Amino acid sequence: MELLQLQYFVTVARLEHVTEAAHSLHVTQSSLSRTIARLEEDLGVPLFDRNGRRLKLNNYGSKFLLRAERALFELAQGKQELQQLANQEPATLELAVTAASALPNILRAYRHKRPDIHFHVQMLTTREMTDCLLRGEVDFCLSSPSFEAEEIETRIVYIDPLLLAVPKGHRLAGQSVISLAELKDEWFVGVKKGYGTRDLADSVCTEVGFTPNYVYEGDEPSRLIQLVEAEIGIAFIPGTAKDSRGAVSYLQVDNDKLVREIALLWNKGRYLSPAACEFREAVIGYFAGLE
Repeated sequence: MELLQLQYFVTVARLEHVTEAAHSLHVTQSSLSRTIARLEEDLGVPLFDRNGRRLKLNNYGSKFLLRAERALFELAQGKQELQQLANQEPATLELAVTAASALPNILRAYRHKRPDIHFHVQMLTTREMTDCLLRGEVDFCLSSPSFEAEEIETRIVYIDPLLLAVPKGHRLAGQSVISLAELKDEWFVGVKKGYGTRDLADSVCTEVGFTPNYVYEGDEPSRLIQLVEAEIGIAFIPGTAKDSRGAVSYLQVDNDKLVREIALLWNKGRYLSPAACEFREAVIGYFAGLE
């Protein structure tokens, strides 16, 4: 069994399509197919059910994928540790976020200390983030809501109330506190289902007897304030995302459940460089300063 076979298998298993996997790996489809066939021959069992170029993991493949991902993960950790020993510290930190509103301020403060470090940041749903953490593909996740798993370390760094953002000319703009029942006939803008803030707001609104009527759903939380300013709809906005410079009023919501936990998470088995450990302390320190 070869390392290349494992790398090819994991890519095909995730995409379940030979053409897409070959394109991702920058190899020919015939070369990829031969490599997977040799792996199956070595293992003595088929790993996929085949339908043309479309593949689907069978029971053998699903079980082997867990082991293959773990093997590649451990090898990657070993490489990072050796780089550290050889004073070749990785220059890039891999981050995934659902709670992105505070990230620019965190990065700005950290880069004053470590201007040599670069960041690769992904905006993911909670489910996608969990998968990335378990596969060891990111150094840290900044998430709301928090979540727990045996292999994941979870640190709650902040309790963040959700506010209601309305245009300054809106009928509710003059109020400082609002009840959810007053919002049942309003139009809302928000992120798509699967993001923590959206799921929390929907759940709490359902409990009080209505489902928010969304006229816009997107993947960019930072765009919501602009849409509120344009009077497209009103929005639930985390307190950490409040921006008092625009033509938007922020109202407190009279509901104790409309708060989110912001958590910093990392894989317990992933090697963390000194730069990564410094970043972790920077995140914790930033939120401690908000309290």
